[in-house]
Amino acid sequence: MNIDSIQNGIVIDHIRAGGAMELYRLLGLGELDCPVAIIKNAPSRKLGKKDIIKIDAARDIPLDVLGFVDPDATINIIRGGVLVEKKHAGLPERIESVLRCRNPRCITSVEPGLPQIFTLANRETKTYRCIYCEARAER
Repeated sequence: MNIDSIQNGIVIDHIRAGGAMELYRLLGLGELDCPVAIIKNAPSRKLGKKDIIKIDAARDIPLDVLGFVDPDATINIIRGGVLVEKKHAGLPERIESVLRCRNPRCITSVEPGLPQIFTLANRETKTYRCIYCEARAER
């Protein structure tokens, strides 16, 4: 398999194996009009297997979304074919407009204009809770 290197764009690396499609959906990468490559189950010395997403265009990637899906993932910024910056996602304290509250009694169910906001309730279990009703977030 041959996937060309990119000259100006982003490489999201070290995604846990199987997580690239969820990121593709949550980041809205299907709506871009530039080449996007998803590499699944690539060999990795650290992880055994990993996924990689290559975006052949400069674009801001929300670190909170990336960190929610995979806190160990990295974002590599490429300019002129050279790595110029590397960012680590990490587990975000707050995520907005990524999940929907599943509680039918939550105010977000009757007020659709309210933003869906969840805060990190437990770092060890990576549990998030709705700020309005305290319901546990489900992916």
